[in-house]
Amino acid sequence: MSENMHYRHHGPRIKHVVEEGAPYETITVDTLTPIIGAEIGGVDLANPTNRQMDEIHRALAEHCVIFFRDQHLSQDQHLDFGRKFGPLHLHPAAPHEPRHPELMIILADKDSPRANGEGWHSDVSCDEEPPLGSILYIKECPPRGGDTLFANMYAAYDALSDRMKTYLAGLRALHDGEANYRGTYSNFGVQDKPTYPNAVHPIIRTHPVTDKKALFVNKGFTRRILDIPADESAGMLAYLYEHAANPLFQCRFRWQANSVAFWDNRCVQHRAMWDYWPHRRYGNRVTVKGTRPV
Repeated sequence: MSENMHYRHHGPRIKHVVEEGAPYETITVDTLTPIIGAEIGGVDLANPTNRQMDEIHRALAEHCVIFFRDQHLSQDQHLDFGRKFGPLHLHPAAPHEPRHPELMIILADKDSPRANGEGWHSDVSCDEEPPLGSILYIKECPPRGGDTLFANMYAAYDALSDRMKTYLAGLRALHDGEANYRGTYSNFGVQDKPTYPNAVHPIIRTHPVTDKKALFVNKGFTRRILDIPADESAGMLAYLYEHAANPLFQCRFRWQANSVAFWDNRCVQHRAMWDYWPHRRYGNRVTVKGTRPV
């Protein structure tokens, strides 16, 4: 974990606060809230220096989701930036740009039956190895609306009581993509696959970089907790979903054309607001491969 990352504990409920550490030298970092989110300036993502990349890595670890304005990326530059963080992930269902299977299409307009990510979720958590993170580049925005909310799952874990942490320790849950993906992208002409991924993951995962614990269940993909009765699982998941959506754990990003959001999928959930019909919102998402949660 970065030596610049520290946390204060306030009262019986633990709150995540990132302290000011050593100054950044090659980028600017404007914190959105004490809990999550920062806007990064002074960098062109089409051509970042090695030192800027080091500081972007640090900013992502410290703030969980980071934002960039006024970026002008070609499709190849978007992909190249993602590859600086690791091999790229292929979405199991969503449409992609021609000749670029790693470049997911994010589009909603007056003819869309739905928009991407309308409920709280962690991207493709149904995979055996869910993504490390996602880099969303929005090129066209509606005149109003279309914000995205992000929630810090370190903070959600920290705010649980000690007894609840003990109860959840070692429990696993089933994540399944079937209900999310079957038929979802038919308006794009995408044919359904015979099966969609599902996987079992720990409810509490340890981040491989920061070594912090995070809550890892989400309303989008988590179907049930294993090894406990079904009614107990349903009740516990309902509580955890409500808990994870506490506004105290969140930041909200107002998109402008040519903005980029990069979130750490291992410790962040997000929710896109579809409050701009009949207007159009369009961009691309590049997703970086992750590892099996532990």
